[in-house]
Amino acid sequence: MERPQADIRSWRRLWAQMDGERTLKLSLQPPFLTSVSSPSSPSWSLEMLLRRLRSIEEKQEDNFTRVLDAVGEFGCFQRRLTAFTFLPSMLTAFFMFIDRFSLVDQLPYCNTSWILAVGPHLTVAQQLNLTLPRAPNGSFQRCLMYVPVPLDLDAIIRFGLNHTDICQDGWIYPDSKMRSLVNEFDLVCDQQPDKALLQAIFMAGILTGSFIFGFICDKMGRYLTILLSLLGLAIFGFGTAFVSSFHQYLFFRFAVSQAVVGYTIGSLSLATEWLVGEHRTHAIVLAHCLITIGIVFLVGLAYTIPHWRLLFLVGGVPVFPLICCVWALPESPRWLMTRGRIEEAKQVLCYAARVNKRTIPPGLLNELSGKKVPKASVLDFYTNRHLYKVTLVMGCVWFTVSYSLYTLALRLLDLGGMMALFGKIVPSLLGVPARLCGLFLLEQFGRKWTLAVTFVQATALYLLLLFLPPEMTSMIILVVVFGHFSLGTAISVFFIYTAELLPTVLRATGLGLMFASWAAGAITSLIITSNVESLLPVFLCCVFSSMALCFSAVLPETQDQPLWDTLEHFTKSGFQKETPQSTSDSSFWRSREDSVLVPPKDSGSDYLSEEAAKNTILNVQNLKMSSLVSDPSDTTLEH
Repeated sequence: MERPQADIRSWRRLWAQMDGERTLKLSLQPPFLTSVSSPSSPSWSLEMLLRRLRSIEEKQEDNFTRVLDAVGEFGCFQRRLTAFTFLPSMLTAFFMFIDRFSLVDQLPYCNTSWILAVGPHLTVAQQLNLTLPRAPNGSFQRCLMYVPVPLDLDAIIRFGLNHTDICQDGWIYPDSKMRSLVNEFDLVCDQQPDKALLQAIFMAGILTGSFIFGFICDKMGRYLTILLSLLGLAIFGFGTAFVSSFHQYLFFRFAVSQAVVGYTIGSLSLATEWLVGEHRTHAIVLAHCLITIGIVFLVGLAYTIPHWRLLFLVGGVPVFPLICCVWALPESPRWLMTRGRIEEAKQVLCYAARVNKRTIPPGLLNELSGKKVPKASVLDFYTNRHLYKVTLVMGCVWFTVSYSLYTLALRLLDLGGMMALFGKIVPSLLGVPARLCGLFLLEQFGRKWTLAVTFVQATALYLLLLFLPPEMTSMIILVVVFGHFSLGTAISVFFIYTAELLPTVLRATGLGLMFASWAAGAITSLIITSNVESLLPVFLCCVFSSMALCFSAVLPETQDQPLWDTLEHFTKSGFQKETPQSTSDSSFWRSREDSVLVPPKDSGSDYLSEEAAKNTILNVQNLKMSSLVSDPSDTTLEH
């Protein structure tokens, strides 16, 4: 049943009048009072409701969003899509952090089995005591041995050995309880690998893969990107178990990092374009929680399986059934429409509606425009002024979080001992609570305010870390853990925020640029931390975090807003969603005072019912009257 147009006009006039009164009141207040609105104030409530009503009208003007409402917001199809899209996130976490367990430090000693020719019954302890020199602290030297001599065992025991040399026949690991890369390829002494270099190689793979898969995802589709990424995990992730040298291992890790970032870009783009509203937020936060579960799964396997090759085999096996099930993932209809493939988009939407046991009205489906979308390229990130601002600001945010996260992790490694082990495990366990906290903040305050809160909290923790003395190890670990908590929340926020800010035609390419910023931040942290032993890396965390907080203030809010598909729509609407002056809201409603808002028949819960609208207006009026009663001297609203 359609609502009378006169009632809709009256609601609009009432809102315009109320908003104009609010504008008049704010204009008579000092600037420092009008610049900030308390979340509990009537102005904040009115602002949130006005934004919601704007979102409703924009959704009604967006034919594709109306079609998605007809398909069903979160039915069986969307649940299946979420499961198949984000379950592999556990595997991506497995392959991202497996280096910590495949490169476990071992205690090496030179292989001196030559003495067994003259003393075959010697124990390992006796063998080491006779053939290895000792350090000043009484322990055996790890990279030196006594030169073999043609003497019998009695002469060696009586006179001893004097001349030392580097290890000639490799190393032995008598105290080792597991087989790792270290004792298989003898990565000790002068062959010991630089773990910072290994991390840099992995990040270089992310840097390369972000450009490659970002381009593929926008040009060839989300489905193909996910398929290629899973094939990469199967070949180079599972295949790492069969490498025959450490250099081959590094190459396979470089390729795996590309597959990981490719899958992340493809799955994030697909979920963003299929899911709407709060369901999109819930799904992406769920994916990040699954990453934490994947890390816990990795830790459990690493302490159960004593061989690094078996660890890669067991972790890589689940990739193959996922590849067989990838056919269940549909292509993004938004991407199909931007490529001019309207009929394919309609088929995919009808298939989703059938799975949800819904029917799309033929007239609504025919409203999907076949208008040709202008081509977009990576050069638009520089030539389009609004897109340039979004990319620059979000790139700064991604760089800051990545730099800070790796700096805090390396700070824990400097502590050493059990405290460092405790500090590495607890942040991973706090990943799920951090994401759930971010979900609560996102639903209450939106993307922009939540991101600001996390940066403020992180900056305060960095400042506290600067003034803590090195002797307070427990306090330092506690501050670093809370820093990881804040950054974990920020990661979920800016993943969602970035995907919603970018237009469909360049969403994957933009996400690729963001991952490149992430890799750049990690590499910068590794370089600075390995060459500077002062508090400069932590101080830079404060500087970068403050800059990101200031820059993100220029971004528009995207909560409850429809996605932008083209650069033309992005340019017109991108930085006009939310303006700092309240007069923009009143002009918005006044300019549309005589327009007619006719809801679609299948508008669902997004449409504000007549009763709900009246109740909301009365509530806001009561809030205003309460503010007048509490401040009788304020008469700005009487007229």
